Amino acid sequence: MSTPDSGPEGERLQKVLAAAGVASRRVVEEMIVARRIRVNGEVAAELGRRIDPATDSIEVDGVAVQLDTTRRYVMLNKPVGVVSSLADENGRADLSTYTQNFEERLFNVGRLDAETSGLLVLTNDGELAHVLAHPSFGVTKTYIAKVQGQVLPQTISALTAGVELDDGPVAADKARLLGRPEGKSNASLVELTLHSGRNRVVRRMMAAVGHPVLELVRRQFGPLHLGTLRSGDLRDLTREELGALLTISRQGGEKVAEKPEPTRKASAGARRPRPDERREDRRPAEGREDRRPAERREDRRPTGERRDSGDRRPSDDRRSSPSADRRPAAGRRSGPDKQRRPDR
Repeated sequence: MSTPDSGPEGERLQKVLAAAGVASRRVVEEMIVARRIRVNGEVAAELGRRIDPATDSIEVDGVAVQLDTTRRYVMLNKPVGVVSSLADENGRADLSTYTQNFEERLFNVGRLDAETSGLLVLTNDGELAHVLAHPSFGVTKTYIAKVQGQVLPQTISALTAGVELDDGPVAADKARLLGRPEGKSNASLVELTLHSGRNRVVRRMMAAVGHPVLELVRRQFGPLHLGTLRSGDLRDLTREELGALLTISRQGGEKVAEKPEPTRKASAGARRPRPDERREDRRPAEGREDRRPAERREDRRPTGERRDSGDRRPSDDRRSSPSADRRPAAGRRSGPDKQRRPDR
C-alpha cells in the first residue's frame, strides 16, 4: 500500500533527505526552492519530486548525500602497537577491540603498520573503501614524521622530485620541513603528502634520503582531518565529511597531481631499430653511390612505365641476373676471405 510520500514512482525527495539526516522536511523544501539540491546532476526544483534511493544520486550544495542508512563510517585514531587487522593470527592487539561494539561489520580502509599511529577509516561500504584505498584514484594521505638528523631544504626537494626504492621510484606530492622537535637537536619534523599505496613507503623514502623515521603519524586522509581526536578514540564521520568522501567516490577519485610519478631511467644508447627499418633502401638516394652494374642502371625504366609483354627477358636471363644468382660469382670474395665493413 502506497502512502502520500511514496508510490510506484519512488519516494518524495524531502522525505528521503530528512531520513538521511540532511535536515527537516520543511528545511529540505526550502533548499529545493532555493535550487540547492541536485538529483543525478540536475537541479531538483519541484517540491513533488520523487526519487529512487537505491539508484538515484543526490547532492546538496555540491556535496554528495548517502541515502543508504545501513552504511557506517567511523574515524579511528589508531594507537602505536595495534596492527591493521580485525583478527591477528599472532595474538597481537588488533582492530577488533574498536569494532566489536558496532552492530555493523566494519573493516579498515587501507592499513597503517603497527609502529604508525593516526587516522584510519572503518566502514562497511566496500565501494567507497576501494576508491579511498586504491592509489589509482589519487586520494592523498598526509603524514608527520619525526626523523633522525637535521633535514636540509635540498632533501625536501629530493622527496618531491622522486627517490629510488627497491620496488621503483616514488615521489611525494608535497613535502615541507616543520622544524625540530622540542628538546631534540638531532631530529627533524617533516610533513609528507602522497597518494602512493606502497607498504611502509614513508619510512622507506626517509631512509633512502638518510633520515630514518623515529615516529610517524597520519594526520589526514583525503578530506578527513584527525583534528583533536585522541589516540585510541573513534567517532562517526560528520555529514560534511561523509559528503566529501562520497563526492570523491562518485567522481572517480581526486585528481592525481599533475606531476607524473617518476619512472626508471632508460639505458643510454640508441633505440634498436625495428626489422622493417633495418632493410637496406634499394633506391639510390641523392648523393649515394649507385653500385649496380652499368647495364642494370641503363635498363632501369622511369617509375610508372610498364614493360611490354614482348620485352620480358627469358627465364635463363633472369636466372643469370646478379640479383637472382645467390652463388658466389667469380672474383667475388666469400666466407672468411670476405672483407667485413668496420663496425660503426
